[in-house]
Amino acid sequence: MPLWLRDYSWRQTDAAVYLSLPLRGVRATPANIFCTDQYLKVSVPPFLFEAVLYAPIDDTNSTAKIGNGIIFFTLYKKEMAMWDSLMIENANKEKLQCLRENAVLKAHEKAKEEAEAKKVTKQEHKKYTLEATMKLEEAERKRIEDLKEQERQKVTRELELWKKQQTDIERQKRLQREEELHQEVEQLKERKNEKVNKFRIPNEGTSKTRVKPTKGPGSDNMFSENLKEEQLPAPRSTGTIKINFTSRVFPTALRESRVAEEEEWLRKQAEARRTINADLSELEDLKEEEKNPDWLKDKGNKMFATGNYLAAVNAYNLAVRLNNKLPVLYLNRAACHLKLRNLHKAIEDSSKALELLTPPVPDNENARVKAYVRRGTAFCQLELYAEGLQDYEAALKIDPKNKIIEKDAEKIRHIIQGTLQDS
Repeated sequence: MPLWLRDYSWRQTDAAVYLSLPLRGVRATPANIFCTDQYLKVSVPPFLFEAVLYAPIDDTNSTAKIGNGIIFFTLYKKEMAMWDSLMIENANKEKLQCLRENAVLKAHEKAKEEAEAKKVTKQEHKKYTLEATMKLEEAERKRIEDLKEQERQKVTRELELWKKQQTDIERQKRLQREEELHQEVEQLKERKNEKVNKFRIPNEGTSKTRVKPTKGPGSDNMFSENLKEEQLPAPRSTGTIKINFTSRVFPTALRESRVAEEEEWLRKQAEARRTINADLSELEDLKEEEKNPDWLKDKGNKMFATGNYLAAVNAYNLAVRLNNKLPVLYLNRAACHLKLRNLHKAIEDSSKALELLTPPVPDNENARVKAYVRRGTAFCQLELYAEGLQDYEAALKIDPKNKIIEKDAEKIRHIIQGTLQDS
């Protein structure tokens, strides 16, 4: 049974009532206090204090300070007046019960109103947060679009500059060829003139004749009937010498060329042309440089460096359609798929690159290491740690001094050991 607190003290002014309530060593908290405009209750087991106030108070602004075993109430009156007592006197039990119930109902209504107000405030905050998030997303989207536009303009400028450089180079080559052709024509003319001057037949008016005088004592004339005329010999008959040259695709001489490498290059070019002709209906709108796999590879590398992985994948896709025998295209596209979390496609491209990187030679060691590491990374992200560890160990066999790959392989071993222990 609770103990009623009777030894309280209070004083008042026209505006407020000051109530001091000792608790005798019991610690109170704000949860032990219940107050409405005309009802005050303090329940700190085993003590209980209950007061039906003489007049209504402002329960919103009223305060309670707890400390040193005392609760000190400052109750502000709704109407400025002096009370005759702190509580209503001579009130029957029914009236007190009715006042208690009304106080509880008011407290419930007030709590409900506060909950509704909190709900409305929460909704407003949520709406404001949503609007702020949308604004941030819009700003981020605009920033990305601006970056894309800047990159597009940059690539366009670089492409125009490259076209201009190619045009200048072609013009210089054409001028150089014309100059060389002119020099060759001049040299041919000079040689022809030299030959004509060398074998020119003397004219009758300019032909030189030598007259020998006849010997004899009775010859009085300077010339005699036996004069002999001597002339220069006629030129030899001319002819044509036909020269046949070996047909060559490359401008270098056969003794200076590498036939095997040139035939391999011609085979690849023919295969690329067949691929282009097969997809001519789809590729006819492309510019000339966009049909070059090397140019598309460089473009994809630039897009990857700027973080535009989808554009890089599109560039590599077109390059693969033009030439599907370049392992670097599959390697780079696998890196893009890893960034985009297209893990199965990354595994396929890495495997295709490894197929093309045969036979294994020192020149393709770096590419094979990249292919194994990227495929192993994709396996690990798919939680296929055993397959990923095999690829990392294959990369370590090629490059055993690579500490980064060795460290990643050790992490995968720990993960596999931990999985086996858990199972």
